[in-house]
Amino acid sequence: MRVTQSMLSNNMLRNLSSSYNKMGKLQEQLNTGKKVTRPSDDPVVVMKSLGYGMQVDKVATYQKNLGEVNNWLDSSDDALDGVGQVLHRAKELATNAANTGAMTPEDREKIKIELDQLRSQLQDLANTKVGDKYIFSGTMTDKPLYNKEGNGYPELSTDTNDDGSPLVPPNPKTGFENNVEIEVFDGVSLRVNTDAGKMFKDIDDLFNKIKENMNDDFDFGGAIKSIEGHLDSVLTARADIGARSNRAELMDNRLQMQEGAAKKQRSENEDIDYEVVITELITSESIHRAALSVGARIIQPSLVDFLR
Repeated sequence: MRVTQSMLSNNMLRNLSSSYNKMGKLQEQLNTGKKVTRPSDDPVVVMKSLGYGMQVDKVATYQKNLGEVNNWLDSSDDALDGVGQVLHRAKELATNAANTGAMTPEDREKIKIELDQLRSQLQDLANTKVGDKYIFSGTMTDKPLYNKEGNGYPELSTDTNDDGSPLVPPNPKTGFENNVEIEVFDGVSLRVNTDAGKMFKDIDDLFNKIKENMNDDFDFGGAIKSIEGHLDSVLTARADIGARSNRAELMDNRLQMQEGAAKKQRSENEDIDYEVVITELITSESIHRAALSVGARIIQPSLVDFLR
């Protein structure tokens, strides 16, 4: 086959263009730090990167959910701590009122006034909010547990009759008693609310009973025992919150591990090795210069060169 001057020129131009493209791609990789900048560069790498990116975003969403979980649990624990303080003070007042020999009618009136304040504090704690949601209202988060306008707590379900015997079948739970759960992992949800509606209502009724029947014949011993029983219920509820907080912390550790693994895989898939790319770029530049030098020698002079 006869090799013409035009064939040499065209081959040289094509090879130089290819060399320029390769150097341009290497320079773009150095500028961006990524192996690919468009799907056409490597569809497989791009698809894997999208998958890893979705996993990282999903973990970030779950971490935000865990922040909401911790907010609910911490707020619930703080509110129940306040309930415990109210009960301790009510126990002191009931103990003082039980000392019938040393209590004057004026002293008992003062105790009644303080009991009213303790009831108001308890009602405020029952309406504790996280953001715009009432945390003790079950799934009825837009409604307060204690309705100040209606001056009372909602009707709750019961599984016993008035005489204490089991109710068959038990009444269905109301919205104020349903659980609120937040998803913190694939298929894993944590309960964030505390079903304390009955406890708040029973304590409120007890305080009202003590206030309305504060006389020498009142069974203060029984009232003190009831207060101690409510204190035990508060401690049990706080222990349950603590257990769920511990699980939320374990889930947070798991999510951090998942996030680290996903980011590492995404980095290995799409990030460049700078040492390798720089070496390839220097090599390509050397090859390109050599091609220019050899091409200049191979291409024969044209008639224009002789006219100068």
